[in-house]
Amino acid sequence: MHPVTNEDGSGGAVTAPQTVARTLFAGPQPWVSEELYVSIDHPVTPARDRLTLPAGGTAHTNTYFGRFPAAYWQRWTEVREISVSLQVSGPGAARIRLRATDIAGHRRTVATAVTAAGADETVRLTAPLTAFLDGGALFLELTAIGGEVVFADVRWAAHGDHVPARSGLAVAICTFNRADDCAATVAALAADPEVAALIDRVQVTDQGTDHVNGRAAFTEAAQTFGERMHYLRQANLGGAGGFSRGMYEATADPAIDHVLIMDDDVRVEPETVLRMAAFARHTAAPTLVGAQMLYLFNPDYLLASAEGVHLPRLQAGLDADPLGLRDQSVVDTVQERRIDAPYNAWWSCLIPAETIRRIGLPMPYFFQWDDIEYGLRAGAAGTPTVTLPGAAVWHADFYWKDGDDFGQFFGLRNSLITATVHGIEPREVVGELARRIGQEIVSMRYGKAHTLIRAVEAFLEGPEVLADGGQGWLARIRAERDGFPETRTQPVETVPAVLPVRRALTLIDDDRSDLVLAKRTAQQLAGRVVRGAVVVPYEDAHWWHLSLFDEVYVTDGSQSGVRHLRRDAALARSQSKQLAAVLKRFRAEAPAVAERFRAAQPELIGRENWARLFES
Repeated sequence: MHPVTNEDGSGGAVTAPQTVARTLFAGPQPWVSEELYVSIDHPVTPARDRLTLPAGGTAHTNTYFGRFPAAYWQRWTEVREISVSLQVSGPGAARIRLRATDIAGHRRTVATAVTAAGADETVRLTAPLTAFLDGGALFLELTAIGGEVVFADVRWAAHGDHVPARSGLAVAICTFNRADDCAATVAALAADPEVAALIDRVQVTDQGTDHVNGRAAFTEAAQTFGERMHYLRQANLGGAGGFSRGMYEATADPAIDHVLIMDDDVRVEPETVLRMAAFARHTAAPTLVGAQMLYLFNPDYLLASAEGVHLPRLQAGLDADPLGLRDQSVVDTVQERRIDAPYNAWWSCLIPAETIRRIGLPMPYFFQWDDIEYGLRAGAAGTPTVTLPGAAVWHADFYWKDGDDFGQFFGLRNSLITATVHGIEPREVVGELARRIGQEIVSMRYGKAHTLIRAVEAFLEGPEVLADGGQGWLARIRAERDGFPETRTQPVETVPAVLPVRRALTLIDDDRSDLVLAKRTAQQLAGRVVRGAVVVPYEDAHWWHLSLFDEVYVTDGSQSGVRHLRRDAALARSQSKQLAAVLKRFRAEAPAVAERFRAAQPELIGRENWARLFES
């Protein structure tokens, strides 16, 4: 070991190391920016596992994937010392600095080492994890002196009394007619030998008709995993059903200690699996460990540091902390502040098997809010969630998904169930329901308003609405939505050649939204609107803007076509009456329905109920 000088002037004592992260210098695919991994002051193209710097060249890893999230390790684990080792070779000498940041981004040097010219050795630097509680990270600064230097095999290792044995890891993926995507995800896990060796079970639940096991990439990956690969088919029970099957099967094996839930259509950084698994092994108590989401179409952009929920407003995907990052390039900025999370979405989330066995399986929601409810339930049972920076997958940008689809039914129905089983009184959400559905009516999105009204009606059916796992309601809502022309995307060729484009040039204050809604509703019903068709871009399609017009061609969120909205005063009156009636029912019946959901939850999340659904 090369001698080092630590921040406190002491030598670098090293205990038995256990790799908890690797610093890589390039992404798993060419479309991933190397700036997410390393910042280099010379025009050098790094390899994934090594960086070659010319004489005088410098680089640092104060980057999204290059940093070690010290604040999270200090807060959630019992590890109090971390080391980083790297292989240094080449004709030049090298200077290596282990640097630290704090919550404000101030930098300090923790340890340094200098190698002699022509050396070929392993350098190891250590740092205490005792001054990062509110924020900060560790990273490396690398300099080549007098000649070329190769830096390779960079590994972070945990030290201390809490050094657990390797634990059993299962990866659970569900897929529905995304065979190519799913095959690519499994292949990415198999392509990294060190990551593949960590995985004891790969559970793929195929709920579609285009089967993933027919893809060559999947077959090749399955050969890598051998008997560890478990593939099965079942009826379409949505994401909740697919993930629950993976959790159900994995936790039947007593050798499995953690289950990593992963979407079929993500693009995986395999290192994320290593980091999540290592963090989970070292936490002071069982912890859900979630990955962050980077945008697939904008790979340098982070969705959020961590997501939060506001149950009285039936909203999730909010910022868990107002000072966290949101829709920002993580090449241009890094997350210093530790952000605590109430849940992590299941694009990638590692769950302790002990927690699953103790608190049960997900609610049979079909899809949407199953991950949110589960995180809240785990938290209520004393199991926290950590959204770990530097652990991420690339997932399709939500901005490109239009909000008018059948998923709105499940989103609202399941948010109502989640709010009630977690103690929100129904009267607290009546105003939100009136506001949300009223805005759709006045926006001429009558199909979406119908979808949301049906969601409230379905909630009022009580726990029986979840009896079939969602298949019946899926077919029903899709059929009903077909009666509303604006729910379908039309080719742009259907837009008349000469129409004015109307942008929303001002915003409205939240505290005035109800007054504006009442005014717009009266104007729409009375026909006091701008006559004639107009075009409105997707980013301007606010309810309070669309409601100014009589007829609108609005760009679909996918940017592939348009939705044609037309004012129908008779339908608007009819839906307004439906809304008033269902809210009257809700006020009268929802308290008793909420008690029924609370009482039924233990049965709904039980293995016996899910076994019944799997066999349906």
